[in-house]
Amino acid sequence: MAKIKTKDKTVLRSLGLGGFFGGGSEGMVDVKDGKIVRIRPMKYGWKYKKEEVRQWKMERDGKFIEPTWKSLPGPFSLAYKKRVYSPNRIKYPLKRVDWDPNGERNPQNRGKSKYKRISWDEATDIVAGEIKRIHKEYGPYAILMQGDGHGECKTINTPHGHSGTLLDRLGGFTIQVRNPDSWEGWYWGAKHVWGQGVQGNMWPAANIVNDTTEHAEMVLFWGCDPETTPWGFTGQFPSRLCYFWAECGIKQVYICPDLNYGAAVHADKWIPVLPNTDAALQLAIIYVWITENLYNKEYVATHAVGMDKIEEYVLGREDGVPKTPAWASKKCGVPEWTIKALAREFGKKITSIAHYFGGGFIRGPYSHENARLEVIMLGMQGLGGPGVHHHQLTYFGMPRKDGLAGTFFWNPEIEERLSVPVMSSVTAWQEQVIPKTLIHKAIESDEPITFFGTGAIEALVKDQFNEYTYPIPKEKGGSEIHMMWTDTPCRITCWNGGNETELAMRNPKIETIVAQHPWLENDCIYADIIFPVNTYMEVDDILTNIRQGTMQPNIMIADKAIEPVGESKSDFEVVVEVAKKLGLEQELTEGLTVFDMQKKVWGYMGGENLVPWEQLKEKKYWMYNTAENWKDDPPGFRQFYEDPENNKLPTPSGKLEFYSESLAKAFPNDLERPPIPKWIEKSAMHDERLSSHRAKMFPLILMSNHGRWRVHSQCDDITWTREAPTCKVLGPDGYKYEPMWINPREAEKRGIKNGDIVKMYNERGIVLFGAYVTERLREGVVYADHGARHDPIKTGEIERGGAINTISPAGITSENCVGQATTAYLVQVEKLKGEEMDRWRREYPEAFQREYDHAAGLRFDAWVVEGDE
Repeated sequence: MAKIKTKDKTVLRSLGLGGFFGGGSEGMVDVKDGKIVRIRPMKYGWKYKKEEVRQWKMERDGKFIEPTWKSLPGPFSLAYKKRVYSPNRIKYPLKRVDWDPNGERNPQNRGKSKYKRISWDEATDIVAGEIKRIHKEYGPYAILMQGDGHGECKTINTPHGHSGTLLDRLGGFTIQVRNPDSWEGWYWGAKHVWGQGVQGNMWPAANIVNDTTEHAEMVLFWGCDPETTPWGFTGQFPSRLCYFWAECGIKQVYICPDLNYGAAVHADKWIPVLPNTDAALQLAIIYVWITENLYNKEYVATHAVGMDKIEEYVLGREDGVPKTPAWASKKCGVPEWTIKALAREFGKKITSIAHYFGGGFIRGPYSHENARLEVIMLGMQGLGGPGVHHHQLTYFGMPRKDGLAGTFFWNPEIEERLSVPVMSSVTAWQEQVIPKTLIHKAIESDEPITFFGTGAIEALVKDQFNEYTYPIPKEKGGSEIHMMWTDTPCRITCWNGGNETELAMRNPKIETIVAQHPWLENDCIYADIIFPVNTYMEVDDILTNIRQGTMQPNIMIADKAIEPVGESKSDFEVVVEVAKKLGLEQELTEGLTVFDMQKKVWGYMGGENLVPWEQLKEKKYWMYNTAENWKDDPPGFRQFYEDPENNKLPTPSGKLEFYSESLAKAFPNDLERPPIPKWIEKSAMHDERLSSHRAKMFPLILMSNHGRWRVHSQCDDITWTREAPTCKVLGPDGYKYEPMWINPREAEKRGIKNGDIVKMYNERGIVLFGAYVTERLREGVVYADHGARHDPIKTGEIERGGAINTISPAGITSENCVGQATTAYLVQVEKLKGEEMDRWRREYPEAFQREYDHAAGLRFDAWVVEGDE
């Protein structure tokens, strides 16, 4: 048969991997003979001349920064063809070999037993049949829809909840609520100080990047790595901004346990603090300010309430313990003189605080205390004044564009659920909800569970005071869940209590698990039915690259680069195939083609007011102009700063609430999130400090942040990046282990050398790593990126792939905050003995016999025993 010649082409694509809402990190994909040959930065001038696009320019002391004329995607985005053609791509539908929908289901073997190939017809028959059976036996709420999290940038074919669209038409479902995973502390804490905000961050945030550029003398990068986290969302522009700030003489101080990549190249000063002890450091800074008169008393008197309560606590009048630098030093590991010097410089210089999402500062136990204290510190220095801001670096606060409302793509202050151009029911609310952080508890509990706040990332502050119960009463249709359908299978590797989640997915209550995904990885190995899904290179779409860190916001027609790999279909098509078996195809598609849907999304965005549809189709992209009057937008809280009476904050008092009357009334007995932020040594929920008796067994604090070489659980199989010594450590057994950073003095105590296989453990389990011995990490701490690919030796106990969240606490942020606590917990590290590995090989031979690609990691074949290529 003659080979059909395909046309060589170049297509556009958003290369970001945080595609929950919109795209970013644009690129161009070159295709030859039907194969991707190269992915490169997007040339914004491909179809437009520079003079056709109005751009912003920021200035400081005669120096300028403006958008580059090509995008700045991260390395793994440019290497993504290796992900598309990964040996662990799912090529056809699969069924677990010992799961029979008409017989024995063997839930105890999930994560252990393998899969066999089945046809699309059989797979969709099974799933449609299971939906009907579950509905008949238990009701619609017995099906859990997991359609949240990060993923490839897609709109029509988004991996975020098309199954919910179908289930909604069938009567509803239980929704897994995505908590604000990289913003926990701000969401559960800062909102109670400054009111509503985008996931708890400062809002409004207009022009804070420009105002900082013009006025700040110092920026504190607190728990922030601008050379890592932005890569997967908006690319490398934050790096460029930091270089510019250095050129302008803005001092950059990094406060974090590790000399991260941003600190290594930008820091004027690195202050290595113990993980999640920032609250102690912050309280000591406030102590210095109060005792040395280094804060703006006039601003606090007119813009805040509760300073008297803060003063009582910090000076020790409330509990007899002054929060002095000497007191804090013992908690946070920062020398007393360094704390004093930082406090004095912070108090005297115009200072902003920068983050880029979360990490160790904001995702540990009681992280809301860190966040509240940060807002209080900024408030004490005149928050909203020239150069005094809270940053999510460039993610918020860039210049306004014509055609975009405000500086982001939704208004968090209106009481409407989030409305975004995504063709799925990711926001289809249901009566029965479970926060993602409580999935394991919901399954394992024999009694109803209650919690405050859903954790929904766009929820208003008042939701945190609402009490919810799972399951809801039977008279309202409530039921425990008995089936799970996921299109974002990364719960084990990226959320709290991974080992507990593994065991919960084996619970016989869960009769059916369906997963749809491009790669056979992570939670997929616990599924009973698996659908193969396209990557974003294999679909036609329309993308809205309007994240605030995107230098050149644009709308993009993303044409299909290559034909689907194997029998894979788009996330939307997967659900349509099931809908056909339920007689709902027309309801789901509305008779629209993909190209009809592209135009529908364009219209939804108000695209007809921006660019003619024919022009967009012809040129494939359109670039937003920077608003002519963008510099007139008040930066951040400037209006509140200048006139607090006429520009009230969305708090009960209209002011910054250092003391929260709302928390005091709603949770009078909450010792973990009291009305004013405090240092919490331990509680019934968490005991993870070095002061704990547990530290005798587990004397190190584990720090786990966003990965350098992947985005959460995405991209752990890209061969090019896996060659980097800080990406994987090649063990003597030929296995590439996830690196664990350890200080040389801590390594020496344990007889560990660079490259050794080590085991990190606590009472929750064991994770294996390759040792990376470095002075870039302070003593008392070990570090591992989160999101490594799951490779269990013994499910629920021993992990070989480096998936550190398997041994994270199962508990939530604090008693009344259903966020995750996935960093800053106690562990021990030892060099792995050869006899221990040999014993595991004898006891769990199947774990060591999985097909393994030395360049890419575990193969698709590792879990498939019956199937043809």
